[in-house]
Amino acid sequence: MDLVKLQDVCRQVRRDIIIMTNKAGAGHPGGSLSIVETLVSLYFDVMQGIDPKNDKNPDRDRFVLSKGHAAPALYGTLCERGYFGREEFDGFRQLHGILQGHPDTKKCPGIDASTGSLGQGISIAVGMALGAKHTGNKAHVYTIIGDGESDEGMVWEASMAAAHYKLDNLTVILDHNGMQIDGTNDQVMSLGDVKAKFAAFGYDIIEVADGNDLTQVLEALHAPACPGKPRMILLQTLKGKGVSFMEGQVGWHGKAPNDEQAAQALKELEG
Repeated sequence: MDLVKLQDVCRQVRRDIIIMTNKAGAGHPGGSLSIVETLVSLYFDVMQGIDPKNDKNPDRDRFVLSKGHAAPALYGTLCERGYFGREEFDGFRQLHGILQGHPDTKKCPGIDASTGSLGQGISIAVGMALGAKHTGNKAHVYTIIGDGESDEGMVWEASMAAAHYKLDNLTVILDHNGMQIDGTNDQVMSLGDVKAKFAAFGYDIIEVADGNDLTQVLEALHAPACPGKPRMILLQTLKGKGVSFMEGQVGWHGKAPNDEQAAQALKELEG
């Protein structure tokens, strides 16, 4: 898919995020909007073997949304990719709906792992990559983690294992928007020199200056693997990207737009 079409998909996924969270009156729009380019790049250009008509293909690449609260971005991407219809948005965060507040592999097609408890997603992804190595499966495993999530010890335990087992079939993507639920990283729990820390844990590091620029994101995702080392893509992103009053505002981490705000956001996202 060419760049213009991918940009159109990104715009629609952002609209989907607003529609879902507004309808439910709940959700996490800020950190969903910041990862749209990454998810669209993965599902429409990068990942191999994925097929909405055969979502359990054993040879497919895998994706784990470790920062599971950003589920609206994943649901919007899966919908645009053809895994389910837009009518499912009405059931977002509703009892018995397939689109729960966090991804549920038993309910929603296209979900490779149920996530939400921070730190567990990257740990699951490491297990998937290790399992693929053991069985000779050529699948590549991708996972997105968040800033606040990186306060969790499980992230670093998983990272040690990824390096120890030389999981060059694993790509960990850090959505580094500088914010978490209660404030900026520096206010709550500074990550310090995050590049140096992940490098010390054994990753091959790629930095992306603008993680909301499709060209830069695609270039990083398509970069050749470093033999024997897991990959860390460090994305500098903007929380709330694409909606003027949400951009860079920590208050939109876990607050849904009301009808007036949703109308303004959707107007901005018309293109």
